[in-house]
Amino acid sequence: QVHLMESGGGLVQPGGALRLSCAASGRRVSIDSMGWYRQAPGKQRELVASVSGGAWTNYAESVKGRFTIFRDNAANTLYLQMNTLKPEDTGVYYCHAAFSYGPVERPLSGDTWGQGTQVTVSS
Repeated sequence: QVHLMESGGGLVQPGGALRLSCAASGRRVSIDSMGWYRQAPGKQRELVASVSGGAWTNYAESVKGRFTIFRDNAANTLYLQMNTLKPEDTGVYYCHAAFSYGPVERPLSGDTWGQGTQVTVSS
């Protein structure tokens, strides 16, 4: 019921910046929390940052002070502003969304992932 499309990845030098975007589309759904995860080669996927429907944010310790997550609810778009990038930030970044649908009196829940966008930090 929800489709996510990420964009904004690329190659950047250490100390540089990138902004990732995730556009969500879906009919008759209410998108709740959204987040960004990343997966480096040979490692498990990990949470980078998340934001609830009420705009509460949560960040991995490794990105605090450098990354900012925010969402434009009117446009159903999630962003991740990444500053002062480090080589260890390299990986595939995935957008995730949790959503509700169905009858208001007894909503159903689901979640979905985007296809991922590559971020490479290298000189």
